[in-house]
Amino acid sequence: MVKKENNEKRIYFDWAASAPYNKNKNYSDDLFGNPSSSHAEGRIAKQALEDARDRVSRALNVSAKTLFFTSGGTESNSVALFTNLTRPGKGRILYSKGEHASIREGINTLAKMGKPVGAIAIDPLGIVTDITLEKTLSSYDDARFAAIMSVNNETGAITDIKSLKKIINNRGGAPLYFHCDIAQAIGKIPVDLSGWEVDSASLSAHKIGGPRGIGLLYSRKPLEVFYSGGGQENGVRGGTENTQGAVMLADCLEQACSNTAVNENFNKAKERFKKLITELKKIKRCALIPAERTSDDERFSPYILQAAFKDIPGEVMARALDDLGFAVSTGSACSSSSPERPVLAAMGIEDNLSIEGIRISQGYSTTDEDIELLLAAINEVLKFL
Repeated sequence: MVKKENNEKRIYFDWAASAPYNKNKNYSDDLFGNPSSSHAEGRIAKQALEDARDRVSRALNVSAKTLFFTSGGTESNSVALFTNLTRPGKGRILYSKGEHASIREGINTLAKMGKPVGAIAIDPLGIVTDITLEKTLSSYDDARFAAIMSVNNETGAITDIKSLKKIINNRGGAPLYFHCDIAQAIGKIPVDLSGWEVDSASLSAHKIGGPRGIGLLYSRKPLEVFYSGGGQENGVRGGTENTQGAVMLADCLEQACSNTAVNENFNKAKERFKKLITELKKIKRCALIPAERTSDDERFSPYILQAAFKDIPGEVMARALDDLGFAVSTGSACSSSSPERPVLAAMGIEDNLSIEGIRISQGYSTTDEDIELLLAAINEVLKFL
């Protein structure tokens, strides 16, 4: 819970946009130095930065040499995506229709620059399946890059990344670079970057209770990046490093990524959403998106739910719940200025239902009582809307 200025309690259900800040993090006044400076203050900052990288590598079970601190998931996605401009030839760039706006907009830019692109369809559940990927690859034998996220930030749909990688490996021909956005997966479901064998992956600290302005790019092999700067992060990302942010990101990952933490939080979240989904299905004016989602559906993350309420635009429902002290959203925060819902459209959801959709996302500190109060608030709104 958070508090309003008048000290009334508010209940937060927009964790997919940004998790409440975990204040129990290490903070040091000694990390103000520039890690690239040779004096003592710079050396202290440099050591802290590399210690944080080592801690992150252990949390993710990958080599520290494969990890690069960025300003967040959007920059990490962009760095990986725009490496296509450094590669010779006209290799096609593929992306799933369920991708985050940072990938979709980047694809549009690359297309304007003359790079051939192609879309990988998602099924009615919002998932990239073996079938949809195989169909796309058979249509584009010139594909050299594919971006496919692991957990959809709008619906919570989980894509089996390891299974898709097998298809890519068996494809034959020129190698296909595989990038994965794991921002909504890390700390929520088991993530195995080494086992998945993705070429790169992106995440943001603020999705797991860390500060804004710090993220991570995992790259299995050395990158020849399009952007250039001061040579920081082994040349992958220019700009003075956010040392304190890196330390706090390491804190978050250590807490969130242990198998015990992932399993315990997952099971608790699953039980809370089982209650929420069961009760929402009893409301005649409520439709889950997708409609096939059940209360114990393992194809979806138990942290994100999309629901629509007949004859109530999503923005109106979100504002009404906000007035009652509940924070929900109408979709991705990065696309909040646009009424379009491209992910839902790609799933085949009708326009009127998409417009009525709201996203409810929970987190580690959500309680059973919060779920009960949200249900009561929704029923209250339905009385006068």
